[in-house]
Amino acid sequence: MNELEKEMQKMNPYKIDIGAVYSHKPSMHNSVKSGTFQAQEKELVFDIDMTDYDDVRRCCSSADICNKCWTLMTIAIRILDRALYEDFGFQHRLWVYSGRRGVHCWVCDESARKLSQAERSAVAEYLTVVKGGEETIKKVNLIEPIHPFLKKSIVVIEKYFEQYALLGQDFLENKPCWEKVLSLVPEAARENLLHDFQKARTSVDRWEKLKKNLPKLDPKKGVNLSKEIMLQYCYPRLDVNVSKGVNHLLKSPFSVHPKTGRISVPVDVKKLDSFDPFAVPTISLICSELDNVSTKEEEDQVSPNEGETDVKRKTRGDLHIILDLTFCVVGNHGTQR
Repeated sequence: MNELEKEMQKMNPYKIDIGAVYSHKPSMHNSVKSGTFQAQEKELVFDIDMTDYDDVRRCCSSADICNKCWTLMTIAIRILDRALYEDFGFQHRLWVYSGRRGVHCWVCDESARKLSQAERSAVAEYLTVVKGGEETIKKVNLIEPIHPFLKKSIVVIEKYFEQYALLGQDFLENKPCWEKVLSLVPEAARENLLHDFQKARTSVDRWEKLKKNLPKLDPKKGVNLSKEIMLQYCYPRLDVNVSKGVNHLLKSPFSVHPKTGRISVPVDVKKLDSFDPFAVPTISLICSELDNVSTKEEEDQVSPNEGETDVKRKTRGDLHIILDLTFCVVGNHGTQR
């Protein structure tokens, strides 16, 4: 660690990315025999970016986020963390705020680190539900019987759906919003639902009418349609290429986002609903607090408890998340990365 610290002080990087463990030092990749420079292991990682939800969020777009749409990240972590633990048996999972508009997940189990590219792709495909690009209107299609993973994901979404989609996003507020949702409905049922929507006054009322009347209007397709709409609007949107590749780099936890200055702090899944991305410390705040402490020390005005900055107190819990994970991984496998 001392060598790493000295090298970082020497290079003074503006950004730190982490990749795979290779058969040789990365600096030697051009000097070793062709085909021998290989990635030996890498954490299974997931990258969820808020910009991938631009077609379904009304409050913000592009790199902008707010507390309303941040609920999408909360839902994503709840769904994926449960699946990684219960469906795949992965014990060592670290969720990290990216510092700007999304979250990263690092799965550190030895079995995860040794996965081949095909196996990583299979995991990512299992977790991918929203499919299709901009040209695809309906991106979720459920097949009976609904898979247990999807049933559990729907339960998570239902917990947040009214507060997030119906009240926060008000996603059935006006006619343009209705038409967007009705485009997901079988054509034979649209006219009747449009009539119902015109008579209703709120998104909550319109949603209740849709859930009640769709199975009657289209007995074959309407039974699961409300679930498909919820999934399309709220289910996590993964960057599959990040997860399946072993050569992809991901920003290090506790590094500084170069555009926002925010620290990439771990997210405590046990306190997920209270996480606020706008309360995350920035590098300028940390520097300011350190300068203030240094000034007080020079003036001999620092009491024993004042030598610790407010940011350090706030992030101590974040550091423990990293340390606990590290000790578990090293203790279980008897090896160090």
